[in-house]
Amino acid sequence: MNILVIKHGALGDIVLALPAMAAIRAAHPHDHITLLTTAPYAALLKASPYFDDILQDSRPSAWNLPGLLALRRRLRGFSLVYDLQTSARSTRYYALAGKPRWSGIAKGCAFQHADPNRDHLHTRERLVGQLLAAGIPALPAAELGWLTAADISRFNLPASFALLVPGAAPHRPEKRWPHFAALVPRLALPAVIVGSAGEGAGIPGRDLTGQTSLLELASIIARATLAIGNDTGPMHLAAALGVPSLVLFSAASNPALTAPRTPDGGWPVILSAPSLSDLAVAQVQAALP
Repeated sequence: MNILVIKHGALGDIVLALPAMAAIRAAHPHDHITLLTTAPYAALLKASPYFDDILQDSRPSAWNLPGLLALRRRLRGFSLVYDLQTSARSTRYYALAGKPRWSGIAKGCAFQHADPNRDHLHTRERLVGQLLAAGIPALPAAELGWLTAADISRFNLPASFALLVPGAAPHRPEKRWPHFAALVPRLALPAVIVGSAGEGAGIPGRDLTGQTSLLELASIIARATLAIGNDTGPMHLAAALGVPSLVLFSAASNPALTAPRTPDGGWPVILSAPSLSDLAVAQVQAALP
């Protein structure tokens, strides 16, 4: 059977979907499985054992007729599609693909996840319900050794360190705790800072921001003794890799719907405040796992 899985991003959503990807692979061990994703995550997921092929979706606009026709050609010929993105865009692909057997939220599809409460469920539980509707009964703990196999010797990391993730999406400044620099002297471990370029400015420690691929980032995170950071993709990696983690949430997002999850489906330590600027350094220190 020729199977397509759709998952565009972002990084946190990709990490939360890894158990679902593992479950699909386990349910179809001898089938050919292709992933449709976006450019930032193609190399990361190509390294996984879940897919035989990777396609990149340029996500053409509604008025880009050549792009839509090219996408239509790519979507045709699959016997079964698991739409793990379940966005308005990916749901429109159901018709573009010729309405094959489909797992998602498209109206009239073969395996529609029609739970009226799905918008109030955490991403993981939504995926559990969606795959159950398609006949896959459980999400296993995904084996993630492939995610931590990058050579990171060039970074000369200390034997033990606290990983700091001070960034967030550029358009979401309200998701950034501003006191990481004041926290570092209170830590019993040296600090290693990761994220996008410039996010470590002014924070004492080893600044690796902007210097890693996603696979290198995952391998660095896996070496950490603990991880402290905002509601952003690298903290999803930390929790999924079993690193003791403290995740800081403002009112800008709801951890009940989007928080990182541990390998067994559990939860990291979560500290919330309406405004992260009001979250004291002493509170964060006291909450460390």
